[in-house]
Amino acid sequence: MDALSETLRVVQLAGAIFLQGRFTAPWCYQSPPADAAAPLLEPGAERVVIFHLITEGECCVELEGQAPMRLSAGDVIVFSQGDAHRMASAPGLVPAPGTPLKDLLQRRPRQLNHGGGGATTRLLCGYLACDARLARLLLAGLPPLMRVNVRGSNAGVWLEASVRYALAEARSPRPGGAGVLAKLAEVLFIEVLRLYIHEQSAGRTGWLAGLGDRIVGGALNALHRRPAHAWTLDELAREAGTSRSVLAERFQLLVGSSPMQYLTQWRMMLAANLLCGSRAPLARIAQDVGYQTDTAFIRAFRREYGVPPATWRRNRHAAIEAVH
Repeated sequence: MDALSETLRVVQLAGAIFLQGRFTAPWCYQSPPADAAAPLLEPGAERVVIFHLITEGECCVELEGQAPMRLSAGDVIVFSQGDAHRMASAPGLVPAPGTPLKDLLQRRPRQLNHGGGGATTRLLCGYLACDARLARLLLAGLPPLMRVNVRGSNAGVWLEASVRYALAEARSPRPGGAGVLAKLAEVLFIEVLRLYIHEQSAGRTGWLAGLGDRIVGGALNALHRRPAHAWTLDELAREAGTSRSVLAERFQLLVGSSPMQYLTQWRMMLAANLLCGSRAPLARIAQDVGYQTDTAFIRAFRREYGVPPATWRRNRHAAIEAVH
């Protein structure tokens, strides 16, 4: 399994398309920061990423400190840091008083109609929620506002058609419509990440930039395929088809850590996933992520998470039970 697929498996994204909007010019809608919306969107979520898919027409998005960005049908915009933003028919408009998010979320997906009767824009609003540490890995190096057009890919065309079908199903009395929309939200987000890796320009850094690099991507895929292996820098460099000095330099530049530091962080993420999702004993989990002794595993986990693995597991289970 490649590094992106394996990471997405561990991240365990939870998401939904929660709003279907039809806006007619002139219009302007203010979206709150994701941190404020998180308890309403996904109770217990540590991190929420907001995204919008433009399905018809044009609009612009305004983010504090950045020039307005023009959007057209097929564009997906992702707010990787969950910043507050404005969606509008033109820059500089004053947001209309909006319906409180709590009311909008009473029934998903909610249809929102607003505007002055001019040109029509339709968009879908969705979110992805995940663990904060895993989100930092996945989203590291992304700009606060990321735009990708999905209509240029076969998957994007299929996704748009599937979302339209699922929206119709969600309004029908048949069960399961909301579940289908949630899965489509996850697939749409993954497709955006894949397109972003393919399209990104030179000079970008971060984990996704590393995946798109021939050398660093090869090393990342090797580490994710065999995280429990006793890797050395020499062996990893041979796997990536380069020298150890080139690998170390490029890995540090793009990912922000050494390959061995990254391997430790990834092992701890895998361990946290196993601690939360299974009842396996610590000794078994330690072996599964590459540690020969419980002591070494507990020491490494404590450095990363601040508490021993057994304590982290109890605290995590207690937090999940409190939400449910």
